[in-house]
Amino acid sequence: MTSYCGAPPHPYDWLERWNLDPVLLVALAIAATMALRSPHPRLALASVGVLAVVFVSPLCALSVALFSARAVHHVLLVAVAAPFAALALPARGYRYLGIAFAISTATLWAWHLPALYDRALGNTATYWLMQLSLLGTAIWFWRELFAAPPVTASMVSILAMAQMGMLGALLTFARAPLYASHAASTLPWGLEQVADQQLAGLVMWVPGVIPYALVTALIARRIWTRAAGTA
Repeated sequence: MTSYCGAPPHPYDWLERWNLDPVLLVALAIAATMALRSPHPRLALASVGVLAVVFVSPLCALSVALFSARAVHHVLLVAVAAPFAALALPARGYRYLGIAFAISTATLWAWHLPALYDRALGNTATYWLMQLSLLGTAIWFWRELFAAPPVTASMVSILAMAQMGMLGALLTFARAPLYASHAASTLPWGLEQVADQQLAGLVMWVPGVIPYALVTALIARRIWTRAAGTA
């Protein structure tokens, strides 16, 4: 199967598989230019830098071969690039935090349904619908979260961490291959498809929750600091 990032690479050539799609490079250049004009340019540029790693570096091609690499790809997208972008463009309120959480969670889970995932890897338009919907809903969620009062933000952050961990756990403990796209692409890497799938689950279950845990810890520290200041 050939996806937007090309055919599944082999261990001996994946580091050479940079994605130099001119449309993508122009889009990233425009995003970087806009980032320099944002209220917090360093944070905005950090977000664009993560997007470059996700879509330009050999990780793009590797994610076609290994579902575990795709898990890394998605974690970087929704839990690293998105919060950087949200911090760079802060929201003024948190009125829709619950809705943003529900929609971003539903979007993440939906794109891990086998039928939708396989379609995205085999169709460029669907692939970009997946990427943009994941990124867009995640940025919305993080902007609302960062604008919320500390107690509310900490509770929702814990829920977000839990849903990422639950999705990872489901993948880790699945006993049968779920994705036709990776039926044979993992074998050159010395991995059975189920083993690669379990590794992907562990990526989402452990490293994937770290950004949420860090945000929760920072919010908890802010609550404690305020409480200590008023004591």
